[in-house]
Amino acid sequence: MIEVVQHPLVQHKLTLLRRSKTSTTEFRRLVGEIGALLAYEACRDLPLAATTITTSSGVIRSPLLTGKKLCLVSITHAGNRLIDGMLEVIPAARVGYLGLHHHAGMDDVVEYDCRLPEDIALRQAIVVDPIIATGQTAVAALRRIKAAGTRELKFICLLAAQDGLEALTTAHPDVAIHLAGIEPRTDGEAAHMHGLGDAGERMFGVH
Repeated sequence: MIEVVQHPLVQHKLTLLRRSKTSTTEFRRLVGEIGALLAYEACRDLPLAATTITTSSGVIRSPLLTGKKLCLVSITHAGNRLIDGMLEVIPAARVGYLGLHHHAGMDDVVEYDCRLPEDIALRQAIVVDPIIATGQTAVAALRRIKAAGTRELKFICLLAAQDGLEALTTAHPDVAIHLAGIEPRTDGEAAHMHGLGDAGERMFGVH
C-alpha cells in the first residue's frame, strides 16, 4: 500500500522545503513538522481497546492503544530529524538506528552500524528515511530489520522517485509506505528531485 499524504499542511510544508532560499534551520524545522504529520497518518490503523478509567466526574470506559508497541528506525543520519518530529506524536516509541551507505552508481549497500531494541521482534517497526532515490537503501534496511525478527513494518519518507518506489514495493510488497510526494523517474539521482536533492546535506548544512 502506498499513501501519498495530501493533507494541506503536509503539502504546504513540502513546498517550503523545496524552495532554494529555505535556510538550514528552517529546513530542519520543517522536516520535523512533516515527520509528525506523516506519523499521525501512518498510525491511523493502530488498534484501540476500551479501558476503565477514573475521571474527575466519575468512572468511564475510554479507548487506549493496544496491540504491539512501536519502534521507529532511522536510516542515519538523514532520518534522524524525521524521527524527532514523529516522537512528538508518539513519545513512548522505542528508537533504533541503522547506518547504511550507498554510493551512486554502485549496487552494494554497506551497513556500518545497527542498533535496534532487543525486543524489536515483538514490535511494529516504522522505518524512516527522507528520500527514496534508487530504493536500494530502503530495500536493504527493510531486509535487515526483518532479519531481526519483526514482520510488521511501515516506511515513511518525504519524497520518492517513481523507479525507486517501484523497486521498494517489488522487494517488500507487504510494507505500507506513507510519503508526501512522488517524483518522476530520476535514474537514481536524488539531486533531480526538485528542491530537496540530498536532504541530509540540506538538513545539516553539509555539502
